[in-house]
Parts: sequence; C-alpha cells; structure tokens
Amino acid sequence: MSEVIFSVFPRENFIDLGLYQFGWEQCDPSHSFGPAARNHYLFHLCLSGTGTLFANNTKGELITYQVKSGQGFMLFPHQICTYIADHEIPWEYVWVEFDGLRVKESIDSAGLTQNNPIYRSRHKNIAETMKSELLYLVNHKDESPFHLIGHLYLFIDSLIRSSSSTQIGSGNSLRDFYIKEAFSFIEQNFQNDISIEDIAACCGLNRSYFGKIFHQNMGKTPQEFLMSYRMTKATELLKLTELSIADVGNAVGYPNQLHFSRAFKNIYGLSPRQWRNENGGGKLRRQSDWQ
Repeated sequence: MSEVIFSVFPRENFIDLGLYQFGWEQCDPSHSFGPAARNHYLFHLCLSGTGTLFANNTKGELITYQVKSGQGFMLFPHQICTYIADHEIPWEYVWVEFDGLRVKESIDSAGLTQNNPIYRSRHKNIAETMKSELLYLVNHKDESPFHLIGHLYLFIDSLIRSSSSTQIGSGNSLRDFYIKEAFSFIEQNFQNDISIEDIAACCGLNRSYFGKIFHQNMGKTPQEFLMSYRMTKATELLKLTELSIADVGNAVGYPNQLHFSRAFKNIYGLSPRQWRNENGGGKLRRQSDWQ
C-alpha cells in the first residue's frame, strides 16, 4: 500500500510566490492519478523508480513521457494530465504546488513549458540542493508560513540554476525593464482610478504592445494582474484591519462597494464579508460593517 506524507499550506497572502500544498509518496505498482487538471503549478521530483506522464501540450495533443529517478515534471494550470507509477519499479516522488504573479517568469527561466514539461538537471550538486529543499518542506510542515515560503524560494532558485534548459539571456532586459516599471506604477497607484492605458503610458508604450509583452512575461493580462493585486491587498485589509467593506473597497481602487464585492467574489468565490468571517479577520470591526 502506498505511503504518503501530505500537507496543505495555511491560507496566507503571498503575492509573488504562494504555496498551496506539498508532499511525498512511495507509490504502489501501477498507482495512477488523473486524468485531472490543477489550478496552479505542480512540480514532481522523482526520487527513485520510474513512471509515465501523459499530458496535453498547447495544441491539446496527448504526449507520453517516461520519467525516471533524478528527473521531474511540471504540470501547468488547467493542463489535463495523468501519471502512472511503473508496474515493476514504481516511483517515489516529492511534489509541491505553488503559484504567484512572478511564477511564470521563473518557470520560463527554467526552460519548462507545457510543451517541454520534463526536468533534467545539468548540475548534480544544485539538483541535490533542490531535492533537499523539497524534502525540507515535507519534513518541516509545522514551521511558520514565512519560513516555508523562504524554502520555496530556494527551491525555485535551485530549479532554475540546475535545469538543463536554463536560458537567461540579455535579450529580454528591455522587456524586463518595462515590466518592473509597470509593477512600480501599480504598487504606487492601485488604490487610484487607474487604467491599463495609464500603466502603458508610464512605460512609454501604447496599450496594445504593452498588453502583449506583459502577457508574454506574466501569463496574465494587465487587467487580470491589476485585479489580482487589488484583491490580494483587499484580503490583507479584511484580515488585519477593522475597516468596513466599503472602506476596504475604496482603499483598493473600488469606490463603488457593489462593484468591489462583485469583483472580489469573482476571484475568491465568497463575498468580502464571508471571506472575512471565514478567515478570522476584522475582529474589531466597526458597527457599520454589520449593517
């Protein structure tokens, strides 16, 4: 029977890089998972044994990959896949599910794509560091969220540096500059009534070209990024302050409370008040917040 260690990360708001769950498993022969799709990035590192991954590429074609000890595979958000342990030498693997606003850029730097999801190390010593970071998460699940996120960053760093396909060239330096300028503008102005045209203008670009390079770098449109940023800030205010729902909405750029509540629910599936109640926030809420 399979042996499994599985942990779910507590609900915390980490914008650039967030952790969802992680674990380790020694699979039974022919143990399988799927077909299924995840909402976030999911990386498996094979520690021993072997198995098979069946995953859809960007054209929707089902591709078969053999994965053995020392290799790994990345599953992408909404990608349909199935993976099966070998019948004779079933794999043992460790996994981590994560996401965030800067994750796509990191995964691209590691050379991993939906059409090229297999991890193969180029530097054995760095690959060992990466394995150690994954096992550290599994064996230290009770550490503080910031402690675990720190080790997730170290895992990402080792993944990039050890990958056989790492390509970090200077050709994207100008695009990186534009993206950083956009980030800075959003961080300083998200609470104001800003448009995508305003963000593009701060970079000296027209909206069409800015939207194209932003989506290529971030995997999100500027509109999606701005909304995600605002809603993450909203959850911080809901949890850590006694501000009313209307005041929280206004603080993140939504002067109309109804518009804010609708946008929030589209992201989290709950109204701001429901989210606050379920996450233990705003214990000193004002009386107006109950009305």
